[in-house]
Parts: sequence; C-alpha cells; structure tokens
Amino acid sequence: MITDQRWRKSSYSNSQSACVELAVGQDSAMVRDTKDRERGHLTFQHSAFRAFLSEIRAGQHG
Repeated sequence: MITDQRWRKSSYSNSQSACVELAVGQDSAMVRDTKDRERGHLTFQHSAFRAFLSEIRAGQHG
C-alpha cells in the first residue's frame, strides 16, 4: 500500500488545472490528480508505465 508521504507532485504540474502526483511502489506506479485526490488513482505495472513514458518522450501522446 502506498501512503500519502510517498506521493510526489510532477515537476511538469502547473498552477492552473494540470497537476498530477506519482507514487512508485514495489510492483506498480500510481498516478492521481493533485486537485481531486479523493477520486482515486490509476495503477500501472512498471513495464507498462515505462513504455507509456517512452511514448510521451517520443511525442506520441501530445
């Protein structure tokens, strides 16, 4: 289980509405909306999250 102390805000978050937080556990990575934490989070297996980040860096999700 991930506790609130392990969540960190993205360095790309801004002061408008594009704010996300990331928590990395032993088996997965989780992402949530900073301004709506009670709504829950998305959970990714490490391999899927790494692939997603690679695609973003390559400009595939712009």
